[in-house]
Amino acid sequence: MRSFPAPALALVDELRAAASASPANAVAFQGSPGANSHRAAREALPDALPLPCFSFEDALEAVKDGRAGRAIIPIENSQHGRVADIHFLLPESGLAIVGEYFMPIHHALMGCGEGPFEAAYSHPQALGQSRLFLRNRGIVPLSYADTAGAAAFVAEKGDPKFAAIAPAIAAELYGLNIVENHVEDSADNMTRFVVLADKPAFLTVDPEKPAITTFVFEVKNIPAALYKAMGGFATNGVNMTKLESYQDGTSFSATSFYADIIGAPGDPAVDRALEECAFHSKELRILGSYPQARARGWGGVSR
Repeated sequence: MRSFPAPALALVDELRAAASASPANAVAFQGSPGANSHRAAREALPDALPLPCFSFEDALEAVKDGRAGRAIIPIENSQHGRVADIHFLLPESGLAIVGEYFMPIHHALMGCGEGPFEAAYSHPQALGQSRLFLRNRGIVPLSYADTAGAAAFVAEKGDPKFAAIAPAIAAELYGLNIVENHVEDSADNMTRFVVLADKPAFLTVDPEKPAITTFVFEVKNIPAALYKAMGGFATNGVNMTKLESYQDGTSFSATSFYADIIGAPGDPAVDRALEECAFHSKELRILGSYPQARARGWGGVSR
């Protein structure tokens, strides 16, 4: 399915018309109007024009074909981990990460009626973040492309047995009743978004303004390759704040890694560490260097 639910179409058309009048100032996001990514676009880039896209691929394509100057994409959640497929989509897109934004996430249970509900639609991330809430109430989780789209879909169905888990604003937009607020399982639920553009941000190394550099690499298929690739960051005092593995392809013979470090190329320590990592890797690609929006480690919240 590549189209938005009927109750969302008028809002989608309105936002798309505004964005098309000034593409360079548009920011593409995945989801229907009222989704968390819509909210992130408005908060992180308040002067931009939000452009709703049905899928993550569509949002990235909007930047590549010039319909938007930037895209904002959720990359990980403090409770439910990384967003599915994002580690594949970012390198394949050819876009550069130019910023990050951390946003507290709160979900509401909403429907045409007041409940009880047999099932609830939402994005898999929101369903995972509300897993205990749903299980304790015997509500079956059903996956949908995005949170606000799920709300619009429930409004379109008009069946009081079905609910949606979505931001509270979605109930207002699509005429649903909020049955319960804050249904996320953890009060400190936080999602990290990244802002992407077709050209990288050029940062000047400044110790007073920490930067984050994100890159992916595939180690050589030899013993201790990962250990050797990581050694340069330790010996050069470069703090690696994230390291995640994922399988790229179907052979399962080689593992790729996604990593964040504090610092940017141009810092001699960072340059040495990346050079050593590249030496022990089949491929290393920098996805972007950008200002750090939230302190990592003991000085801040690392999730």
